[in-house]
Amino acid sequence: MKKISFLLIFCLALACKSKKVSVDKTPVAAVERVSESQINQAQKNKTTALGKQILMTCNTSKFIPFTEKEATIEVRKNMTLKRLTKICSKFQQKYGDFKDLKFVEAYQNNTNQTTIYRFKALYEKKIANKELRMTVNKTNQITAVNSKDWKDIFIK
Repeated sequence: MKKISFLLIFCLALACKSKKVSVDKTPVAAVERVSESQINQAQKNKTTALGKQILMTCNTSKFIPFTEKEATIEVRKNMTLKRLTKICSKFQQKYGDFKDLKFVEAYQNNTNQTTIYRFKALYEKKIANKELRMTVNKTNQITAVNSKDWKDIFIK
């Protein structure tokens, strides 16, 4: 009986033994800043132009929809004149007319292979501190457009 008990305990101990998993000790940051010299200038210029196009809708109430080449289907579905008009009315009351878009920095998201462009949106009223963030995929399509309150540091 002792032998059977010992054998059962031994088998149980072997079954509970954890396996060693090798872990690469060089972590890769999920999101890292892109240096000014490594920024894709054509992509930066394109996002700047499209960002201005979006925010100018607030001043003119005229929006030119994105093409298939410019943005993913999800972005094109969400970016409608009706939706922009609703957002713009809030912004205009609080900040006044949109004036310009200033590029600040870009980040590479290594998880989904996208580039995030951060812009500071400049409005008529000096109290306006808004960020326009545009995300671009490997095929140069806009995958996300977000507006946030401006923070000097990048917060994912």
